[in-house]
Amino acid sequence: AFSSSDSDNGKNEYSWSRLRYSMDSGSARGFGRWASWSRDYPKADRQFLIALKRLTRINARPVEQVVDLDSDGPSSIENFPWVYAVQVQTWTFTEPEAKRLREYLLKGGFLMVDDFHGTNEWGVFMESLQRVFPDRAVVDIDNKDQIFHVIYDLDERFQVPGLQMFYTGKVYENDGFEARWRGIYDDKGRLMVAICHNMHLGDAWEWADHPRYPERYASLAYRIGVNYIIYSMTH
Repeated sequence: AFSSSDSDNGKNEYSWSRLRYSMDSGSARGFGRWASWSRDYPKADRQFLIALKRLTRINARPVEQVVDLDSDGPSSIENFPWVYAVQVQTWTFTEPEAKRLREYLLKGGFLMVDDFHGTNEWGVFMESLQRVFPDRAVVDIDNKDQIFHVIYDLDERFQVPGLQMFYTGKVYENDGFEARWRGIYDDKGRLMVAICHNMHLGDAWEWADHPRYPERYASLAYRIGVNYIIYSMTH
């Protein structure tokens, strides 16, 4: 069972958390330029929660929570039904951390990963993910899967770029030419890891209010996030 707490000690149906992880370079955790886990934080998270309140009737905690895989108390991952992780080509886990994340997901937790691009970053990401699930395959999510239809019908998906497109003129990064929606399922067919590869949904949430950021990208990014949350709450 998961619990959630609000800043005013009220009870909420849903709480958002972001995963703080150790980097494969050995860099310390924390805020700052090289803290990959904190990219777009906290604006992307806050703006998404504002949109969630406007677009749904979910009684959501209005602020996010940073969670760790080696901490107890308020920052314990078990207190939150959902965890969001970015720049996952830099993450790494100890064996106890991998075991804890695996148990969290198998007990009903949901992990969404975002903002990594191309072949090389995929390979590094998978090295650590396989420590969590060495015996479960990563598969493409079928268009008919409920996660794409639980609120919005998302058959027509496309690549959502980050703010870098203003400088490069490209919607892709590295050799990540095609957006891929992939995942890992549990034994009952529940999607428990949602992998958003070759896209940057967090930037779309963060910069939805930027006059130059195209509305079509922001709209799709928010719809994906809403669907994923509703799916995680109902499956």
